[in-house]
Amino acid sequence: EVSEMSERSKQNVAHGLAWSYYVGYLKIVLPRVKKSMEEFSSANPNLLACRKTWKLHILIPLSCDVYDDLEKADSNIQYLTDLRETTMARAGTKKRVYKHSLYAIRDEENQLWHCAMEYATPLQSLYAMSQDECAAFSREERLEQAKLFYRTLEEILQGSKDCAGTYRLIAYEEPGEAETHFLSREILWHLRQQHHEEFAVHEGNPPPTPSTALDLAELNLQISVSDLPQPLRSDGF
Repeated sequence: EVSEMSERSKQNVAHGLAWSYYVGYLKIVLPRVKKSMEEFSSANPNLLACRKTWKLHILIPLSCDVYDDLEKADSNIQYLTDLRETTMARAGTKKRVYKHSLYAIRDEENQLWHCAMEYATPLQSLYAMSQDECAAFSREERLEQAKLFYRTLEEILQGSKDCAGTYRLIAYEEPGEAETHFLSREILWHLRQQHHEEFAVHEGNPPPTPSTALDLAELNLQISVSDLPQPLRSDGF
């Protein structure tokens, strides 16, 4: 009976996607991120000077609007190169390849900031479900599921010792009116926060609370002035 109720309310969708994303991907790749970043930094010492940014930055747009090409999402984001790939046998596939891309983000003063980042791919599934009549998944339900996905993933990762210090979740809602460089500004805010944390540690001051450590109330405040689902973009997404 409980299972049927969950199915009808779709409460288990985001929860399952978050766990699948962690067990099937993040738990595999995140423990290797810092080593890859360290190797790249040794060969390119000027690009990754801040060790606090030696993480995989995971973009979580609550609209589930995921671009396959980040450069098309924001022209201030430029692909730089790929970090060293990891190859392993996985679920019957020989030499399955896992790799991350390094990007340069241009700020208002034309300076470049560098980090490894990618979208949380399960959001593509949430978006596809909202477009498929068989799933009967509304836009409002998609927004609520995106929130639940973020909170569940954050809770899972916070409890993972292997993944500690290897990721940064960047959850955001795009503004109602299109802004050309909204995404790059959002990413830059997180990069500057990490630079500040590293500087504060070097100065002997306690670092500020990471901005990604949002609880339910804070996330709702960030998204809207109420707990009710808000209209998503009206330009076809």
